[in-house]
Amino acid sequence: MDKLSPVETALAALLEDVTYTPAETIPCDEAAGRVLAEAIEARLDVPAFDNSAMDGYALHHDDAGQQLPIAQRIAAGSVATPLARGTCARIFTGGALPPGADCVVMQERVRHEDDIAAIPADLPAGDNVRRRGRDVAVGAPLLPAGERLEAAALGHLAGQGITEVVVRRRPRVALLSTGDEIVDPGTELSDGQIYNSNRPMLKRLLERFGAELVRVASVPDDAAGTRDTLAAAALEADLVISTGGVSVGDEDHVKAALESLGQLDLWRLAIRPGKPLALGRLPGPAGRDVRFVGLPGNPVSCFVGAWLFLRPLMGALQACPALAELPRLPARADFATQTGPRRHYMRVTLELGNDGIVARAFRDQNSGVLSSCIGADALAVIPAETRIEPGDRLDCLWLRVD
Repeated sequence: MDKLSPVETALAALLEDVTYTPAETIPCDEAAGRVLAEAIEARLDVPAFDNSAMDGYALHHDDAGQQLPIAQRIAAGSVATPLARGTCARIFTGGALPPGADCVVMQERVRHEDDIAAIPADLPAGDNVRRRGRDVAVGAPLLPAGERLEAAALGHLAGQGITEVVVRRRPRVALLSTGDEIVDPGTELSDGQIYNSNRPMLKRLLERFGAELVRVASVPDDAAGTRDTLAAAALEADLVISTGGVSVGDEDHVKAALESLGQLDLWRLAIRPGKPLALGRLPGPAGRDVRFVGLPGNPVSCFVGAWLFLRPLMGALQACPALAELPRLPARADFATQTGPRRHYMRVTLELGNDGIVARAFRDQNSGVLSSCIGADALAVIPAETRIEPGDRLDCLWLRVD
């Protein structure tokens, strides 16, 4: 019997000698979710000038505790003039602090009549002032290479007036489904057929991981057809993924096709769910290797395999550290279980209790029960040959994209 490989060995084989996808320049308006290929330095100070953090009155702190004439009114976007000592300025949030002022007192603390403001005493210098460059100064690192451009990062770029960025090209992925019994939704089922649940599930996960799907196809249940489909997919993709066909049945042709075309790096894992998993390489254009991942056909095994293997591989292809591994959270089990010779990845929800995070397992952990993945927050990692009782500590892999 073939020896089962641990997850760590599989990941090492999968990520060995991965080549980043090429860089390309795109408009920031199209950069959501993309990964920076080059570090960016700040071109501007943010804020660009000292400004008020709230609506109130700007003054020099030595003039606090006095009745001060209101010498000017400063709204956001208006130009402030120098402020004479012994006066104050009515100022609004975001308004530029006038030269001569060094603090702002909030309007709720000020009594004013006509053009005179009664300022409270004991105002420190710098109070309620956002100093120039407080967020970022010219020349300082703005975003590192490998940063995934989500909402805050895109706002950071816009605050610098940046309109284009150099990012990694999205990894091109071919997603193949095996099995004549698998048909697409919208097709009338014949006896023995089931709908393809893996395809839309993986398509969505891959898109979240940063992929571009360049081929989505079904593979015929014969050796020649499987081999031809894999060969064609490798010519247009950076990564070829198949679902099903990697076990030991007479109609499981993927492993043999992979071995005849390229290289099988690893087959069968010591995990549950997801034991039948094939990792290898196919010949691509110009003699380069194209990665291949053969996921199991059972939908939960496919789901777990995508998080454990496809996510870090997509991170490696895009040089994105945030995708390299799933965050680990310590938790206490609210369930009992006993594992056999394989490590178990259980679907759990996470709740914050009085004694930290509590992991609650779905009742049915069978690899065909896809409903256990819908509300799952994490995968609880149960080592092989381990007994878990309620209250025991365990590690959970948080199902996050970044």
